[in-house]
Amino acid sequence: MHMADALVSPAVAGTMYAVSAAAAGYSIYKVRRESDSSKIPVMGVMGAFVFAAQMINFTIPGTGSSGHLCGGMLLSALLGPYAGFLSMIGVLLIQCLMFADGGLLALGCNVWNMAFYGCFIGSMLIWKNIMRKGASRKKITAASITGCIVTLQLGAFSVTLETLASGITSLSFISFVSVMQPIHLAIGLVEGIITACVLCFVYEARPDILWGVGGDTVSARGRLTFKKTLVVLSVSALVIAGVVSLFASSHPDGLEWSIERLTGSTEIEAEGGVYDTAEKLQDTTAVLPDYSFKNSDSPAGTSVSGVAGGVAVIAVCVAACYVFRFFRHSGQSGLKGEKK
Repeated sequence: MHMADALVSPAVAGTMYAVSAAAAGYSIYKVRRESDSSKIPVMGVMGAFVFAAQMINFTIPGTGSSGHLCGGMLLSALLGPYAGFLSMIGVLLIQCLMFADGGLLALGCNVWNMAFYGCFIGSMLIWKNIMRKGASRKKITAASITGCIVTLQLGAFSVTLETLASGITSLSFISFVSVMQPIHLAIGLVEGIITACVLCFVYEARPDILWGVGGDTVSARGRLTFKKTLVVLSVSALVIAGVVSLFASSHPDGLEWSIERLTGSTEIEAEGGVYDTAEKLQDTTAVLPDYSFKNSDSPAGTSVSGVAGGVAVIAVCVAACYVFRFFRHSGQSGLKGEKK
């Protein structure tokens, strides 16, 4: 659901940069007040995991479309809304700059549409309330599916509103909504199932990592140590990025499919100096455009992109923790249980 620059006007792009930056600034403030340094590796590993998972487009049967995880719900269920939101920004930033996935002008829109709803609405209003009296596999599954469906619907609707407010395309708002919402309902359902599977693994392996969980769950001992749980997730991210990504669906994603249904093409062009400047800047930073080697169709480009992108996300997330002095209060641990 990464928006391209051609969908947004400079005014809308600037506005969405501002509101996304405000949410990021507040998140930085909130995370700096936390005291759990064990979240640093979780931010890096799960950021890389979400990056890898987003490379896997899954086909939506009978539509000719595909979808992929947004990941906000998954990250915030482990890190909380604020650290999860900042980790999602790291993922989207690397995708935009290294791989030209999503427009540079539209980055503020993409942060809002793909990160804000999942990390704040999904975690604070849905996940936390369902987990208030303790977690179980059924509750995790219900929260994951409900959260992903609701937040993806909100994100898809925001795309149509931002396009309408921009007024630079011929897309009819009613027509755009009529195709965007149903296809993202199906995508949200699949994302919810995948998210539930990952979180149920964490629940069995190390339940104290789950955020917003009450009851007796936090005192339960998992099957794996904290370190081994992260190793499993790290290896999974590596395999997904380097191998499974080669088998991703070639169908257009929900946004591209919706545009194609209305215009006959998956792409929309925009003219103007600001668009040309953004495109040139993105061409300069995109060392692996479209997750491939430049001027090459070699499948190795996809594998290299997946691994390199995951490493870059880890580096950005960990670097941000030290630059912004996150978790500087080391006297207490915010995660319950022994970290071994």
